[in-house]
Amino acid sequence: MGALAAGEKVTRAAVAAEVGLARATVSTLVDELLAAGLVEERGAQRPGTVGRPGTALALSETGPAGIGAEIGVDHLAACVTDLRGRLRCRVQAPAANRGRPAPAVLAELAGLTALVTGQARDQGLHPVGTTVAVPGLVGRDRGIVLRAPNLGWENVPVAAALGPGTVVDNEANLGALAELWLGGHDRLADFVHVSAEIGIGAAVVVEGRLFRGARGFAGELGHVPVRPDGPLCSCGAHGCLETFAGEEALLRAAGIGAGRGPALRAAAAGGDPAALRALAEAGSALGIALSGAVNLLDPQAVVVGGPLADLAPWLLPGVRAELADRVTDRRWRPEDVVTSRLGSDGVLRGAAYSAVRTVLDDPARWIQKDERSQPAGV
Repeated sequence: MGALAAGEKVTRAAVAAEVGLARATVSTLVDELLAAGLVEERGAQRPGTVGRPGTALALSETGPAGIGAEIGVDHLAACVTDLRGRLRCRVQAPAANRGRPAPAVLAELAGLTALVTGQARDQGLHPVGTTVAVPGLVGRDRGIVLRAPNLGWENVPVAAALGPGTVVDNEANLGALAELWLGGHDRLADFVHVSAEIGIGAAVVVEGRLFRGARGFAGELGHVPVRPDGPLCSCGAHGCLETFAGEEALLRAAGIGAGRGPALRAAAAGGDPAALRALAEAGSALGIALSGAVNLLDPQAVVVGGPLADLAPWLLPGVRAELADRVTDRRWRPEDVVTSRLGSDGVLRGAAYSAVRTVLDDPARWIQKDERSQPAGV
């Protein structure tokens, strides 16, 4: 399945060469995947050399799918992706979630996931699980939100409220996984992903795997102090990155009271001096924080995603300047800071694809489970 996920319309022979198995073995495995509806044949495809054309294979457009859900400070969203990682349906609703009772938020989110589930089934898709992205610390069992300061939540059992098959994860982690799986970064396996909305989150990918840390809380870049004599942060410390580069700090510095990110981008594009100063200062602060991460971890790149990606033209000059001054490896290049191609949907798509990746990672288990669920005689 991994070989098929990595390529489009590959043949049995190509899969055999990729995984190092005999063609007969691969053919048997492919037949099982075809019978289970995980793979489909797409017609003859010539290999580019003399010989008989092989039958092109691709992951199925129907069958297993994943549901992604996102709890933001000012919105809720849900989507479905198929085995190929393609976005098949999506809904979003504005919601003032800061300080709102968690049961009310989760009830509304359940309504959105039910809506996209119905839309997915109309397209021949069968959701196999749900992953919820939250802006906070998640317990090791990935079911409980331990603390989400910007929501005002502590010890909220999100997975239990939304039902079986639900997993909860930090939004920055899911954004990083989306970049790894769907971001189109050629051979990028070691990177730091940073994104921001109200707060700022980061995640670390090492050798193609998400690094969670000993307690699962790795990546809290927003609370790295960049100017210890700076403003008081919501965490109780002074001068954290979030107080300079978080969305609320940026809007306040730019003198923008409404409209949030799009208004800030419009102001910067129009040359507004206050907006440009705010973004320059935020870029500098972000670069200071990231320089510590780069020196510590030596990643291939830094990927800027989420709403920060929309502000990249004004943020990245400051980020790159600080990295150039502070990173000890002088081979570090400005182009090693890249902007996400997934935009603001990265977190949501990462959540959905992480749910359906369970099938790609262990198709035999899914096939057995699916067979057990069939009525007798089917």
